[in-house]
Amino acid sequence: MSTIIVEKEVDVEPTAILAWAEGRTIFLELTDGRIIGFPANRFRILKNATDEQLQEVTLRLDGYALRWESLDEDITVPGVVAGHFQLAYEEPELSEETA
Repeated sequence: MSTIIVEKEVDVEPTAILAWAEGRTIFLELTDGRIIGFPANRFRILKNATDEQLQEVTLRLDGYALRWESLDEDITVPGVVAGHFQLAYEEPELSEETA
């Protein structure tokens, strides 16, 4: 009698182990070692938040979600990784010094 072993590939949604803000960009370190960032202006509530409010980001649900308590805003990590944003990307305006 022979035995056949079938291995099934399991898709695991990405989760974060660390989240922080630098200026107007939110960064995530994922469990697979990647570090990704996204502009705060891709989400309605974050777009209007102060830099100090953006710094208040915390991880929730075992790294599955980002939370800003003072803004009452939650964003899923898999959604960010998949590029699901509320607002279109806007090119940063160049100042006269950088133009």
